[in-house]
Amino acid sequence: MPTVDETVQRIIDATSWDQRVAQIRLVSQNHGTAQFQEIYARVAREAYVPHLAPDFAYVHSVEFYELPAFRSAYRVAADATAGFTDVSEASIASAVEDDPRCLLAFRTILGLTGKEFAQSTQLVAQPLGIPAVSPGKVDAMERNGTAVTADQAMLVARTVMQVMDGSLFGDPPGDLHRKQEKYDTANGWETVRGLAQDGVPYDAFLHQRHYGGAFRQLLDATSTSRGNLLEDAVEELFVENGVPYIRTGSHNQADIAKRFEITVQPAPDFVVFDDSGALRGMLECKLVNDGGTARDKALRFERLRAEAIRLGGVPLLAVLAGLGWSRVNDTLGPVIRDTEGRVFTLATLPEMLNVAPFPTLVGLASLPATPAPGQLSDDEQDGIVAQLGENVDTLDEDEFKALYEQLDDEHKRQVDDDLREYADNAVGSDDWDRD
Repeated sequence: MPTVDETVQRIIDATSWDQRVAQIRLVSQNHGTAQFQEIYARVAREAYVPHLAPDFAYVHSVEFYELPAFRSAYRVAADATAGFTDVSEASIASAVEDDPRCLLAFRTILGLTGKEFAQSTQLVAQPLGIPAVSPGKVDAMERNGTAVTADQAMLVARTVMQVMDGSLFGDPPGDLHRKQEKYDTANGWETVRGLAQDGVPYDAFLHQRHYGGAFRQLLDATSTSRGNLLEDAVEELFVENGVPYIRTGSHNQADIAKRFEITVQPAPDFVVFDDSGALRGMLECKLVNDGGTARDKALRFERLRAEAIRLGGVPLLAVLAGLGWSRVNDTLGPVIRDTEGRVFTLATLPEMLNVAPFPTLVGLASLPATPAPGQLSDDEQDGIVAQLGENVDTLDEDEFKALYEQLDDEHKRQVDDDLREYADNAVGSDDWDRD
């Protein structure tokens, strides 16, 4: 029987991914269970951890958060108020009605998020007996310049003025202070005027980053994109290489169970199949930067392994990212065990096509160059996604479903992600529906 050192070296020295899988399968034959953890942990540390990378070193690029988009909104606000020297309800209302995107500048001056500003309009709107401006409307105004009525423009302007002068929220209790008691609004519009004319000292600029969080708004806004980083990369690989696949989500769980008899819930992130429609593999993506969380996520692969065995031994694959997986004994090691070594990262993802079942699946699928008859174009579906996001509070169930069912799976996932983010923001936590 080989020693632990010999087994680890054979796995690491395997000349192909399929040979590595074969060597890992021999672990249970050649060693007692007491040695399993050491073997899988050493293989994880030497062959897999070097390819892991943190996700915090990079941010997504989103046009709405880039300087040109903000500068455009700022210039409208500055021009409409003569460099903030003529700030009144009337001047702000006129600016908002002419170009709703300028709300971004006024809201940022106040130091409020879009949701917070929308909630602030409720306080102003209630005694006036008019509807408040919803978070979706605020977002649509700032991003797309969605038109507003004169009443809405007035409501926005009055809210801005009352937040700035402190009359909307009143005096804070105890040791708290208003968000507007900050460097650029310490003395209200007077401070704004001075800084708009003379500029902001660099130390004050850096302090705002320190105080408010580095890239916090952008990171929050792109949480869905960051969460889908691995899934998007896998899908791109499959599309480019013609691999038949289904990317699962809340919209197709029942279909996956019915078509492939997969009973584990939720279904794995991807299933791949051959030209006869037979299930050929299951793939799960996990991005984790915390070791404790990675340990919990590793248990998911144990469940998926049991399901793969129940389905006749279909290959189970993992695509991982984040430094949480560098904790090998109870995180990455068990995943390597459960996937028989079919673990990939963004750096090694292209190599996945060389391991079974993918060599026999490449080229079996192709995407139509143009939409099928009756199918909406991407631009049309993007419009529906935006409409659903903007009007989630006002559409009834039938109206929402009628629009939703016109979307393909990719656009349905966008809506699902938007709804999830909306619910997270409403509850104030992204853990509200977890056990």
